[in-house]
Amino acid sequence: MTTQRKKIMTAADIDRSLNRIAMQILEYNHGLDDLAIIGIHTGGVFLADRIWNILQAKENREIPKGSLDISLYRDDWSLATQNPVVQKTDITFGVEGQTLILVDDVLYTGRTIRAAMDAIMDFGRPRAIQLAVLIDRGGRELPIQADFSGRQVKVSADEHVHVLLKEKGKVDEVILESIG
Repeated sequence: MTTQRKKIMTAADIDRSLNRIAMQILEYNHGLDDLAIIGIHTGGVFLADRIWNILQAKENREIPKGSLDISLYRDDWSLATQNPVVQKTDITFGVEGQTLILVDDVLYTGRTIRAAMDAIMDFGRPRAIQLAVLIDRGGRELPIQADFSGRQVKVSADEHVHVLLKEKGKVDEVILESIG
């Protein structure tokens, strides 16, 4: 078997997409009132930080930001491993009445997002939850869709999307890998 790798986004593409997503969030929500950003561990946290910085720079004001671990909320965690690696959830603000922008790197089946929504509900009932993702690869198993996406890519089941980020010691890029 051979593995083929194709770069589908460069660092400049990622930056441009995150800037566009931030502007769409501003436009859609008519500013930053009652808005908070929550990144899903791990890649979503780094992208949420970047979007948060863009929004703050554009609007010259701070909004709440948090991170969310969904390991124990997944419906498949026992299948993946008997000992899931649990990251820190950091939501130090009230979610009641807030519009939450949930951020992840890749949207695929929708199961991660479903787990994230379940986890958020343990903190209260937000006014709304909107989803921002860098890559929407299709292949949904649940009726979940992104409100804001950097790029939509049709990916087959035997292909994998790797979002590499400088925060994880890599060069910013998105790679499509196929094994054939």
